[in-house]
Amino acid sequence: MTDTTANTKLIQGRTGPWEIVMGLEIHAQVASKAKLFSGAAVGFGAGPNEQVSLVDAGFPGMLPTLNKHCVEQAVKTGLGLRAKINKRSQFDRKNYFYPDLPTGYQISQLFYPIVGEGVVEVEAEDGSFFNVGIERLHLEQDAGKLIHDLSPTESYVDLNRAGTALMEIVSKPDLRSPEEAVAYVKKIRTILIYLGTCDGDMEKGNLRADVNVSVCRAGNYDKFKETGDFGYLGTRCEIKNVNSFRFISQAIQYEARRQIEILEDGGKVDQETRLFDPTKGETRSMRSKEEAMDYRYFPDPDLLPLDLEEAWIADIKASLPELPDDKRKRLMSEYGLSQYDAVVLISEQAKADYFEAAAKGRDAKLVSNWVTNEVSARLAADGKDFIDNPLPAAHVAELVRLIEEGVISSKIAKQVFDHVWNGEGSPAEVVEKHGLKQVTDTGAIEKAVDEIIAANPDKAAAVAEKPQAIGWFVGQVMKATGGKANPAAVNDILKARLGL
Repeated sequence: MTDTTANTKLIQGRTGPWEIVMGLEIHAQVASKAKLFSGAAVGFGAGPNEQVSLVDAGFPGMLPTLNKHCVEQAVKTGLGLRAKINKRSQFDRKNYFYPDLPTGYQISQLFYPIVGEGVVEVEAEDGSFFNVGIERLHLEQDAGKLIHDLSPTESYVDLNRAGTALMEIVSKPDLRSPEEAVAYVKKIRTILIYLGTCDGDMEKGNLRADVNVSVCRAGNYDKFKETGDFGYLGTRCEIKNVNSFRFISQAIQYEARRQIEILEDGGKVDQETRLFDPTKGETRSMRSKEEAMDYRYFPDPDLLPLDLEEAWIADIKASLPELPDDKRKRLMSEYGLSQYDAVVLISEQAKADYFEAAAKGRDAKLVSNWVTNEVSARLAADGKDFIDNPLPAAHVAELVRLIEEGVISSKIAKQVFDHVWNGEGSPAEVVEKHGLKQVTDTGAIEKAVDEIIAANPDKAAAVAEKPQAIGWFVGQVMKATGGKANPAAVNDILKARLGL
C-alpha cells in the first residue's frame, strides 16, 4: 500500500482506491482567570492541587456558579467562526467515573449547545481554499490529571485543571487528508488567538484535538454528500487528545492505513477510542467507543437554562477584532501583497501587526520579505514567538528606507541587520559606525572596473562572445569595493566598457 501524497484524497490499496473522511473535535481552553463554575484560579505552573475550590473537588452540597466571562468568550468564538449563536442553551451532566473527576460527572452541553452551525474557510498548502463546516461549539469543564510516574505502585491526582472551562469545537466530516486536517486546526488556532478566547498553546494542552478517522471506497464520500447517508462512510475511530500538528498528521496516516489493511483482509473496523503513541508513530486501542446513552446524559439540576439577550450578543459582535480572513484581504488590497505573503503574515497576529507598523510609507513587499524571512528566522533560531520579538518595527522600516534610498544595497543590508539584531543600534547608526554606505560615486566604480578589465584582457575579450560572462566582472568589482558598490551602476559601467 502507498502512503497518501500531499493534497491527495485517495489512497491506493491492494484492492483499489480508498478515501479518508475525518471530523475533528478541538478542545480549546477558555482564556479566563477563573474556572467555569467556581472562582478558583486558572494558570499553568502552579503546584499540585493549589488551584482547587470545594466545587472543583466535588464536596457534598457545593453548587456550581456559571462564569459569565467564559460564556462571553464562547459567544465571541462562535461569532468568529461565522456560526449561529443559540439564545437558549442548557448544561447537562455526562456521567462517568474516573479518579480525576471527583463529582462522578462532567458538566457539558449535549442537547442544546451555546453555538450552532458555522463555516470556516481554510487555506490549503497549494494556495487554494476549502470550507469546513462547524457542527457546534459547546462549553464544558475539564477533568483533573492523573500522574503515574511518581511511584511504581500508586497514581497521584492533581485537580488543578478540574473545572477549567473548555470550548469543544466540533467539525462536520469535511476533512479529506492529513494536510487538510492540519491546515484546519492551524486556522482554528489562529482565529482563537486573534479573538483572545484561547492562547492556543498546544504544548501546555490548552488546545488539543480528538480526530475521528474513517475510510471508505472511492466515490462513496460524494454519495454521502448527495444523500446525507452516513452508511456510505466507514466505521470511525476516535484518536484522543492529539496536541501537535505533526502528531495529528502522523496519527491520521497511520490510522487510515490500519483501517484499510483490516478491510482489505476481510475484517471489520471496530468503533473505538484510540491513543496515538508518538514514539512508535502508531495508534493503539484505549476503549470501545461510547455513545451518548452510555453516559446517561440529563439536564444538570443545579444550573438553569442559559438565556442570552440579543443586545448582549450584538455588543460582543461589535467588539470583535479584525479576523484573519478580513485581515488577509485587506493586506492584499491595501498593500498590494500577494495572497501567499498575506497568508504568511496573518498566520500570527503579532507578525501581521509588526508588518503594518514597519510598512507605513515603505515598500510593502520589501518589508514583508524582511519580516517573514530574516526576522522570523532569527526568532525561530532563538526559540521565540513573534509576540516576544525584541527588534522594534521601526528598525525594519529604517532598514528598508536605506535600501530604497540607495544608501545600502540588499546584500549590505543583511550585514546591517546582523549588527542591529545584536543590539548595536539602529540601522542608520550601524551603517555610519561600520562604514557600510553604498558606493554611488561613479568615478570610484569606473576606476575599479578599469583596473579589473586591464588585469584580465582575455576574459574581457571573451565577454563579446559570451555576454553572461559579465557576471564574473560584477563579482570582482563588488569584491574590490567591499560589496559597497551600487550593483546597478556596476552593471551599467561594465556594459559600457565591454561594449555590450
